Amino acid sequence: MLGRSYDREVCSAARALEIAGERWSLLILRNAMFAGMTRFTDFEQGLGIAPNVLATRLEGFVAEGLMETVAAASGHAEYRLTDKGLDFKPVIIALTEWGDRWAAPDGAPIAYRHSGCEGTVGVHLQCGECGTEPSLEEVVARPTAAMALARRRRGLG
Repeated sequence: MLGRSYDREVCSAARALEIAGERWSLLILRNAMFAGMTRFTDFEQGLGIAPNVLATRLEGFVAEGLMETVAAASGHAEYRLTDKGLDFKPVIIALTEWGDRWAAPDGAPIAYRHSGCEGTVGVHLQCGECGTEPSLEEVVARPTAAMALARRRRGLG
């Protein structure tokens, strides 16, 4: 059985899961990004999420710097995405694209659009060196100096 953390993993994907991988987390972020939700009650009602679970997730996002709390004119606290939180947008779009292809029997339920021209927005792989879009088979993972350093710090060789 998996534990609640990935302490032995030297992996940025595992670290991201530590922050946003719990049940409801991605949907809260999605609704903040694309449905404009900022208030606790909006998330609670819109998602049908238990208030204790929602409070825990929102507190975690604030602690990790994905959201900040601000006092609204109404006197209620609002949860607003920070730049770090907004940087998660391509992750939601990529996950949605995968879901549209493999888990949407009636087709894509929403489309991400560029508000400036209404063009379709998607996530595309592109090589930073030559500019081509490699096939999925051509994308490989290679350890970096940061991996070696982290493994040494952890006594993993």
